Amino acid sequence: MPTNRQILLDNRPEGEATASNFKLVSTETPALQDGQVLVRHHYLSLDPYMRGRMNDSKSYAASQPVGEVFQGGTVGEVVESRHPKYAVGDKVVGFGGWQEWSVVDAAKPGMLKKVDTSRVPLSHYLGAVGMPGVTAWYGLVKIIAPKAGETVVISAASGAVGSAFGALAKARGCRVVGIAGGPDKCKYVTDELGFDACIDHRVHGDLKAMSKALKEACPNGIDGYFENVGGYILDAVLLRTNAFARIALCGMIAGYDGQPLPLQNPALLLVNRIKLEGFIVSEHMEVWPEALAELGELVGSGKLRPRESIAQGIENAPEAFLGLLKGKNFGKQLVKLI
Repeated sequence: MPTNRQILLDNRPEGEATASNFKLVSTETPALQDGQVLVRHHYLSLDPYMRGRMNDSKSYAASQPVGEVFQGGTVGEVVESRHPKYAVGDKVVGFGGWQEWSVVDAAKPGMLKKVDTSRVPLSHYLGAVGMPGVTAWYGLVKIIAPKAGETVVISAASGAVGSAFGALAKARGCRVVGIAGGPDKCKYVTDELGFDACIDHRVHGDLKAMSKALKEACPNGIDGYFENVGGYILDAVLLRTNAFARIALCGMIAGYDGQPLPLQNPALLLVNRIKLEGFIVSEHMEVWPEALAELGELVGSGKLRPRESIAQGIENAPEAFLGLLKGKNFGKQLVKLI
């Protein structure tokens, strides 16, 4: 059996996360038992929500245990199987964590899923046709529920969730406005993803500037907002929302280091009768088949062309993850392991 390199959470961060919170180890992969399969991971997923799980505090997901393999989504190939449903060579998506190999109890529901790579690249099952894509779908379809002609806005627009959101919203006839960091990301959002406009938060770095930019980009106001960031951007959006606007609250990356994120004008939620709903996509597994079918068609047909930032090698996962938290990635952040 192969030697398996793994990244563990070695200790919890105090404030900002650092590379010293992680530890690289090697271990022997155990022999398979009946019902198990051995998966060689090709890619592992890096996602902003992982930062919150590093803390030992109440959150929507259980804390990542110290001293154990850092948890996260993976795609790879079955290289040995003692389960009748899986054959050597099957491409699979799972939750194998930050390691090169995993032994999976394939009989347990939700542990592993075979995927078709004939039209959708394997790596996209961790992004546009995976959890981030379904996250975008749920927030848009089930919470914002836009009508054709309405204006919807999303922060972190060039990322894995944002790119899927744009394609899904355009397919529903919306005016779609993104917020991203830097001219290259904004150009990608409009030119390649087809957004109607994109605002550079590095240029419009405070409430007044962002509010003015949103007014110009959304002349008819904002009917729906998909929130990934929080902070002054949310304050600026609230100033531009229409009556009965809907906000899908997915992430608050501006506060992942533990600092409070005050809201400057909470009365606007009442004044505009805004519906604001936080959600965790793993609590809505019933919609995944419908969402993945639409996302797979968008990617397969070329209507959604998601970008990826790829770090090479398990040893580079921590630095790539820390870069993601600072917006250094362009599109979905992955680590390639082969």
